Amino acid sequence: MNAEIVAVGSELLLGQIADTNSQFLSAELAGIGINVYRHTVIGDNKGRLTQVLKEVSERTDVAIISGGLGPTEDDITKEVVSNLTAAPLLYHGPTLKNIETFFQKRGLHMSPNNKKQAHYVEGSDVFFNDVGLACGMAISYRDTLFILLPGPPRELKAMFVEKVKPYLLQKLGGSSIVHSRVLRFFGIGESLLEEKILDIIRTQSNPTVAPLAVDGEVTVRLTAKAATKEEAIQLIDELEQKIKEKVGHFMYGVDEDTLPLQTARYLKENNLTIAVAESLTGGWFSKILVDMPGASAFFEGSTTVYSKEAKENILSIDRQLLDQYGTVSKECAESMAIQVRQLFGTDIGISFTGSAGPEALEGKKPGTVWISIAGPKGTRSHHLQLSGGRGQIRRLAVYYGCWFLLKEKVVTNDVL
Repeated sequence: MNAEIVAVGSELLLGQIADTNSQFLSAELAGIGINVYRHTVIGDNKGRLTQVLKEVSERTDVAIISGGLGPTEDDITKEVVSNLTAAPLLYHGPTLKNIETFFQKRGLHMSPNNKKQAHYVEGSDVFFNDVGLACGMAISYRDTLFILLPGPPRELKAMFVEKVKPYLLQKLGGSSIVHSRVLRFFGIGESLLEEKILDIIRTQSNPTVAPLAVDGEVTVRLTAKAATKEEAIQLIDELEQKIKEKVGHFMYGVDEDTLPLQTARYLKENNLTIAVAESLTGGWFSKILVDMPGASAFFEGSTTVYSKEAKENILSIDRQLLDQYGTVSKECAESMAIQVRQLFGTDIGISFTGSAGPEALEGKKPGTVWISIAGPKGTRSHHLQLSGGRGQIRRLAVYYGCWFLLKEKVVTNDVL
């Protein structure tokens, strides 16, 4: 089954709001094995919307149409679909009652145009709106299934997940199950990862393999279709193992895992405590750790020592070392990690120093980063040359800190 997404609203074309709905819908549809081939954004114009929907009906199985279901004159989606299908607009009783109750409870006057949100096209399957007012619906036009959803993201997401996804799964074939798993990688670019698993990508059709670079990491979505969920999971397990054999060193988690979450989990499971000394990251690494549930079990404290004087006065880093090697150096990073570990009495000390830009610092070009980890068995340092703007360099440094902690496993004998 193939799909297109049509987002309706002149505010999208004017750049007043971002079209996050289409992004959400594409991810959700991919997760149940429906291919999305086009995104279209169209303004609140009956003629243009009519033409777009006619074109869509000639080339796709499913058209997800978001927006234009509200009470105002420029909310035209239902009227256009009604005209195309030659089916009248009727009132959906439960939705109309919900709208009336909404106004009564708030002591507000309900103007006649609000009833418009209860309209549905005769012959539709109606989706009740549990978190808003306007109902959604599904109706066939020619050989295309039109699915109309409200524009507000909170309403659209709830309606799609709770009502539309099960509806589509039933349309896909009743007993067939589509199951997905997202593999998460760090420290390898999308092109290199794709190159290493290209033979798998080219030969696999079930499960399907879809790599994607997002925020400095790479994800690979595996989607399998089978008679049961257990069979789909088995297919995914087998394919995941093949991928791990090629690029498993770079994989850190699955599905909703994040590097900070995995780092916190690692520290807690191994009863490790950590202290942080930050220069170029300015407290960012400490924040992402403290954001994790149960941070008090492993996070002891941190210090942001941005200047040379702060490094000397707060962490007692030798002035001669700073003058000789500079603050953007392996020697400074290692001293910071060692000293912060001693200061807080923790199992691990981690430090970040470098040049975030936009100008060079101490002759080191922007993107020069040193991260050091001091543990019970010694100290290890990592040199990075990152690219991007100031914010991107600092953010990547933070996530590399998580990555190095996970990869080095400081409680083992072979590291540190």
